[in-house]
Amino acid sequence: MELYLSLILFATSASITPGPNNIMMMSSGLNFGIKKSLPHLFGICVGFPLMIIVVGMGFSVVFQRWPIVHEVIKIVSVFYLLYLAWKIATSAPASLESEKKNPIGFIQAALFQWINPKAWVMATGAISAYTSLSSSFFAQVLIIALVFFVLAFPCVGVWLMGGVGLKRFLQQANYQRVFNVSMAVLLVASIVPTGVELVELYFV
Repeated sequence: MELYLSLILFATSASITPGPNNIMMMSSGLNFGIKKSLPHLFGICVGFPLMIIVVGMGFSVVFQRWPIVHEVIKIVSVFYLLYLAWKIATSAPASLESEKKNPIGFIQAALFQWINPKAWVMATGAISAYTSLSSSFFAQVLIIALVFFVLAFPCVGVWLMGGVGLKRFLQQANYQRVFNVSMAVLLVASIVPTGVELVELYFV
């Protein structure tokens, strides 16, 4: 249960944090409205969980052949996520303007996940940090994908629904800094159980 709660916390903080998907989603909502932006929203919410499943199945073959790789990736992921949290917390207020003239469609949004660096970090981080070789790897990957699928709609949807109001809020430097620090803290909190597990494994 503790691991599942940690996964939910990780998925929430990672999904709602400002990134390419959310910035584009907010801009789409502002420029094209909710109805025309729904294909974009569904493309993100469906495309990323599918990416997790595909990436996870590739990992399973490697992990079964070389179990040590799982631990190495887990350690690297923890440090990289800590680095990502630091970058989020210390990032300067950014412009949220969009120059796109047409709304992004479902297929485009789904395929975009494969060239979205944040999506790769989230997928590999979640798979390596929240899976174990002691039980069905495939079932664990499906659970991770399901958690992201369920949470993606409210987390990404809030950027769509927020529209102009959210954009104006985040363009105020002080508010954006508070938001970024809050999301960074949540991101760090979400990987604490994995960090404790690694410490107990190698140092206790």
